[in-house]
Amino acid sequence: MGDSDTGAAYLGAALFELDRLKRQGERAIGQVVDDGALEHRLDAESNSIGILVRHLAGNMRSRWTDFLTSDGEKPTRNRESEFDLSTAMSRAQLLAVWEEGWGCVFAAIRPLTSADVAARVLIRGEELSVLEAINRQVSHYAGHVGQIVFLAKHLAGASWQSQSIPRGKSVAGTWAYKAPKAPERS
Repeated sequence: MGDSDTGAAYLGAALFELDRLKRQGERAIGQVVDDGALEHRLDAESNSIGILVRHLAGNMRSRWTDFLTSDGEKPTRNRESEFDLSTAMSRAQLLAVWEEGWGCVFAAIRPLTSADVAARVLIRGEELSVLEAINRQVSHYAGHVGQIVFLAKHLAGASWQSQSIPRGKSVAGTWAYKAPKAPERS
């Protein structure tokens, strides 16, 4: 596999994983039936689903706007406000900022080419390759989506529907989960 093929394969894999994380978060949020529970925190030091969504959206707007040409930590970002309890939003508002953030991610990555994977970008003044920057964000988003899933499962209680292989169903053919389709590249 040549460098061009490897770069294209990497970008496809990154888009697939990001799309999977987006949908995993959406399915988890969808299982929280009480809109007010989206702002519930387990304790004073914990984040709510709402806080996590606001933080992810703020990060995504900052990192992916003008991705190749400006530092990924925009001076207009107010990161602290993402964790402010007074910025609670309705479910519709949370889902709108969620979509906006993910829109920035996909709008920045989809047009990238194999040659772009080795390009250099800045995040908080640190120089990274595009590949490193994407990996950094996939890891960041996976951690927070995992928190969203944990909180949603806690809030949904007995009504929780597993997003992967449910307990007791590990034997092949006893579960119905279907892997997400890879996102289309334009």
